[in-house]
Amino acid sequence: MADIQFEDPRLVALYDPLDPVRDDLDHYVAIVTEFGASSILDIGCGTGTFACLLAASGLDVVGVDPAAASLAVARGKPAADRVRWIQSNATALPPLQVDLVMMTGNVAQVFLDDVEWNEVLRSVIRSLRRGGRIIFEVRDPSRRAWESWTKQQSLTRAFVPDVGVVESWTEVVDVTAQLVTFTTTFEVGGLRFTSESTLRFRTRDQVETSLTSAGFSLVEVRDAPDRPGLEFVFIAERPA
Repeated sequence: MADIQFEDPRLVALYDPLDPVRDDLDHYVAIVTEFGASSILDIGCGTGTFACLLAASGLDVVGVDPAAASLAVARGKPAADRVRWIQSNATALPPLQVDLVMMTGNVAQVFLDDVEWNEVLRSVIRSLRRGGRIIFEVRDPSRRAWESWTKQQSLTRAFVPDVGVVESWTEVVDVTAQLVTFTTTFEVGGLRFTSESTLRFRTRDQVETSLTSAGFSLVEVRDAPDRPGLEFVFIAERPA
């Protein structure tokens, strides 16, 4: 089940206005071009910004997300009619044969236990043509990004048309081993909404081992251009 901020239509309506500049996606578009992919599966597509961006350039795109409210927003965007939208968990993908599977943002970190993560990777490898690639990013746990997830350091205020001023912030509530649980709070129009999330901070070695165990060949681990030194971008291939 998706977090409340992706399932509650009132919060989903704030997602894009609170993060309007998505230049973090530019390097993923460049990667798609680099590998000459014509068909892409976007897992955890959310409100569909990346999927629609690819579809607008003429690519064959499938967007998968478990959150119905997020997909409802995605379907209303330009080029959305060129995307095949699927409401589903990543462990239960329909039969597909694509060139690239993408997981942007923190998507790869929402799969908390190893059984679920391995199921996702096996589902992905079945969805790739031979020689196809999976590309995703994860935060480097050694950088301990969650230590800055406090109200004081994360508080933002933004004006959203037809809504008003929205205040939002993130606060960590628990760190147990590699699991970091935090809340994202939104205050708007005198109302307060709080969504709780948990991310798994796997080490680079753990991610590499999981990929090879699922049958992938690791191609490369890159630095994330939009967060240099803070994230790993994994590129792995289904062997031909």
